[in-house]
Amino acid sequence: MRKRVEAVKSVSFQVNRGDIFGFLGPNGAGKTTTIKMLTGLIAPTGGSANLFGKPVPSPAAMSKVGFLPENPYVYPYLTPREFVEMCGRLSGVSKRSIRDRARQVLDQVGMLYAADRPVKRLSKGMLQRTGLAAALVADPELLILDEPMSGLDPVGRKEVRDLILSERDGGRTIFFSTHILTDVETLCDRVTILRRGEVVVSGSLSELLRDAAQRTEVVVHSESHDFDRWCAERGHKLERVRDQVTVEVLGKDNVAPVLEYALAQKLTVLRLMPRQESLEDLFVREAIGPVSRPPPES
Repeated sequence: MRKRVEAVKSVSFQVNRGDIFGFLGPNGAGKTTTIKMLTGLIAPTGGSANLFGKPVPSPAAMSKVGFLPENPYVYPYLTPREFVEMCGRLSGVSKRSIRDRARQVLDQVGMLYAADRPVKRLSKGMLQRTGLAAALVADPELLILDEPMSGLDPVGRKEVRDLILSERDGGRTIFFSTHILTDVETLCDRVTILRRGEVVVSGSLSELLRDAAQRTEVVVHSESHDFDRWCAERGHKLERVRDQVTVEVLGKDNVAPVLEYALAQKLTVLRLMPRQESLEDLFVREAIGPVSRPPPES
């Protein structure tokens, strides 16, 4: 008997119209499961989801959605043009306009030059672009992209980033999942981060990074190890190189006590350097947590 796994638990978030929304989390966090529930591919065991005010799954909601799965399957006996035209017809695009529309989106994703090449001769990146064209062909209001940069080289990634920005500027809403945090930091208005099936961070990216714990490096000259012990007891990370101690302090309010203790001990403060948190710092802290290390061998 297969073991039941609780993939997601009480996941709740909102995507605003016209936003680029980043859906993040380590492998196994529940991102793809959530996307499959949003697109009606699997049914949730509890709760509900709505797209454009319509329950999922429903024809009224899904008619406005273009979806690119993480590993798009393109029928190997078709060409990209035939596959995109087929997806367009299934999505309700009229027979009269499907050829022009397919040509337009294949050109948009950089696949028009290979539109009539057998799919079995396409690279992974070309398959990804073909899947993206299929997601765009019905002119959806919402694009749901699961790892859209997968298999793309740096040039291809830049082209997809530019495409996402262009689609947002044209009024489309973009929901995408990715492991490439630099793309999220460059593109996204809002993010949600999952950890073990639960939301641990959600909100405006600019506000999250502005309000996130700020790291400050305090560098002190100290021959005694009393300062090291005092900092370690309060949970501060530190590194000692001979008589120079570098302490990493999280949160602006925790800097003053460290300085006050150092000065009370008549230590020389060599450097005080604030370091604003990046999305990677936020992701590692909230989605992964501290890395446990084995104790040193005796």
